[in-house]
Amino acid sequence: LARDDKFGSRVVPIIPDEARTFGMDSLFRELKIYASQGQKYEPVDHDLLLSYAESSGGQILEEGITEAGALSSFIAAGTAYATRGVPAVPFYTFYSMFGFQRVGDLIWQAADIRARGFLMGATAGRTTLLGEGLQHQDGHSLVLASTVPACQAYDPAFAYEVAAIIKHGLRRMYGGAAGPNGETDPDVFYYLTLYNENYPMPARAAHVTDLDIVQGLYKWQDAPAGAAHKATVLFSGSAHSAARAAVDELLQHWNVGVELWSATSYKSLREDALAVERWNRLHTPQVERTPLVAELLGESQGPIVAVSDFMKIVPEQIARFVPGRTFVPLGTDGMGRSDTREALRNHFETDMPNVVVAVLSGLVKDGVLPQSVVKEAIEKYGLDPDRPDPYLI
Repeated sequence: LARDDKFGSRVVPIIPDEARTFGMDSLFRELKIYASQGQKYEPVDHDLLLSYAESSGGQILEEGITEAGALSSFIAAGTAYATRGVPAVPFYTFYSMFGFQRVGDLIWQAADIRARGFLMGATAGRTTLLGEGLQHQDGHSLVLASTVPACQAYDPAFAYEVAAIIKHGLRRMYGGAAGPNGETDPDVFYYLTLYNENYPMPARAAHVTDLDIVQGLYKWQDAPAGAAHKATVLFSGSAHSAARAAVDELLQHWNVGVELWSATSYKSLREDALAVERWNRLHTPQVERTPLVAELLGESQGPIVAVSDFMKIVPEQIARFVPGRTFVPLGTDGMGRSDTREALRNHFETDMPNVVVAVLSGLVKDGVLPQSVVKEAIEKYGLDPDRPDPYLI
């Protein structure tokens, strides 16, 4: 975006202390770091190819260790369309744990003052930043984001989802496009989670549109054909890996066919459902409208298991809008811990074996399978049914 001849000068990259951690040092020499008087010293890394480079014409705002200062810059750039008549698009990238939790009051102020832009919550989730413990491992920023009306909160799993959300956000905030549910207010900002885990990026399926992605939920993969039983698994962000692995296990060992759905924004789905619920309440006895999430998942079968690298309350935002279905949320409730990704996901019970057990448990609750299959799966994967609740330890 910054390289675009017509648009590039409007982009305002903002970073606090973590530029090198997030791989943004590759931008230092190309875009330069803003300093009103230029670079007046020789940086300690001056002999490196990607050395620290300041300029009075620099584009990057490197704020140092001050999230409050960085959010203030975000607000200044995000309101320049009104205060200066110069539309600018801030991209503030930060440890997601140090956003809503640390400077939530300033994020509320950004909403109140009608700032526009993108908050990029890097190293998101409670299990993707291994070895950092509870200081950095974020499992609740999406919960806090749900309290800010203007915040469009997304938890994408794949690069093409990030691209679609940013493209849509630019068009809504600055191009007059409507929101995913037909909203016309351009004075919003976007919060995107960005994870700290390398995995192959699948291509976007031909049938998946930008609207499918930004509206918050779309079918990512059909259930395998010929299975005796059906179930539905929703995933967000890095939790897709456990969900995808569970599909093969469930088909091979229990003849269960699972269809996968990518849930990019539970907040958007909930807000649409609440708006529909309000409309129905105030327009009785007209024909009732159906929330988008109920319409979409009405096409699916079996119990619904929603797995997230965030707290269970994030997917639970839609639970009551899919009535008549067993709904099982899996999330990372509790404090962070220093360990490997695999150990953390086992601890929080969001890994493949726990997704399998959750699906089987849902089928048992629906009366489709006998209770013995859950015990069988627990023994197969070596799970301890009497271990303490991870929320408490």
